[in-house]
Amino acid sequence: MKIEIIRFDDNLIRKPDRAYHNDSGADIFTTQDVTIKAHSVECIPTGIGLRLPDGYDAVVHCKSGLSKKGIWAANAPIDAGYTGEIHAILYNTTDEDFTLYSGNKVGQLVIRPVIYADFVEEYELDERGTGAFGSTGE
Repeated sequence: MKIEIIRFDDNLIRKPDRAYHNDSGADIFTTQDVTIKAHSVECIPTGIGLRLPDGYDAVVHCKSGLSKKGIWAANAPIDAGYTGEIHAILYNTTDEDFTLYSGNKVGQLVIRPVIYADFVEEYELDERGTGAFGSTGE
């Protein structure tokens, strides 16, 4: 599947790139130096947008190397109708500030199929009912 990239930043160093042909996600990169303060969230610019077909969305997943350092991605969906610049929403879980430099990898961009559900009201509960969080025992 070919997905059109929209360039938002003339400093764009690289478009999304898979390390291996069968990786589910493509590395995306920041176009700016950004410091994420300890225990804070920052929206990291990637310099790109996407033209996704209806029936698909995208998400920026964590990079395992960043996660190991305590930098986690919010994994917010990017809807097919959104064509603005994609930002990686990163949370610094550590006690130290963390700096990303222009060209650093900030996440894995994954394109996913979407099911558009028609939500209806159901008035009868099934056997499971409303039991949750340990309702079947420890």
